[in-house]
Amino acid sequence: MRLEQLEYLEMIVKTGSFNEAAKRLFMTQPSLSSAIKKLEEELSIKILLRTKTGVSLTADGREFMSYSRQVLEQVELLRGRYKKNEKRKKSFSVSAQHYAFVVNAFVELLRGLDVDEYNFTLRETETQNIFDDLNDFKSELGILYLNSFNSKVLQKIMLENDLEFQPLFIAKPHIFVGYRNPLTKKKCVNLADLEDYPYLSYEQEDANSFFFAEEVLSTIVRKKNIKVSDRATIFNLMAGVNGYTISSGIISSDLNDDKIVAIPLNVNDSMTLGLVKHKQLELSLIAQQYLQILKRHIRNYGFKIINENK
Repeated sequence: MRLEQLEYLEMIVKTGSFNEAAKRLFMTQPSLSSAIKKLEEELSIKILLRTKTGVSLTADGREFMSYSRQVLEQVELLRGRYKKNEKRKKSFSVSAQHYAFVVNAFVELLRGLDVDEYNFTLRETETQNIFDDLNDFKSELGILYLNSFNSKVLQKIMLENDLEFQPLFIAKPHIFVGYRNPLTKKKCVNLADLEDYPYLSYEQEDANSFFFAEEVLSTIVRKKNIKVSDRATIFNLMAGVNGYTISSGIISSDLNDDKIVAIPLNVNDSMTLGLVKHKQLELSLIAQQYLQILKRHIRNYGFKIINENK
């Protein structure tokens, strides 16, 4: 086994294509395929599957990648220690449901970097995509919530994919509305107060199960429903049609210009927000740094971190 083979595999998984990976590695596709085939033969496992849409990792491949990433991280540390004049791009990716504190921490992480080049990715995406990104090693961390309704199903999915959920904090459901919405006159709202307002929720593409919804109480039948795909659109609809959505209650004035208001929702429910990662994958130094920044932002919003020492 050679280090180059691990780096080749990393690029294939990152691009999802032998052809694109070969281009970025400045080598021919047959040479790249041969290198991976020799690696699979040496290990006596199948690492990659070619599909109509590209390349995917097998179950053995996902396990192997968890160890390979740790090796590459250590090699990067060695290079940084002994080749100080060599320019390398730092890389980090996180996939999350749509939360302001995730973006705020990401911004602070970038502002604190003392490097000229980097490759960072923040994916605000559907719940299923978070699991897919972690399985395919496109992201190192995932951020989502569990509650009494979805926990059993999502925990089962994570167990089957060798993923683990680490709780960060517990939040009570709030509604988000535009600052001109009549509901802002209330200190707390009941479900009955929302009946005549359009309900805004994030679409989940092919995952139609209510268990994948980003919003609690997703099974309630509502008269007016609007599905959206991004946070900017949902905020525009809060202002434009007096719509509302349900989330953690954390609003960032830096990101939303104080035009969105969070109001407590009077329901017997709570959300445990936390991170998802591979069980066997040690977090990179960048990921650990991001996690510390994330926890600080959460505390600044007045929440207590669960298992602070972890």
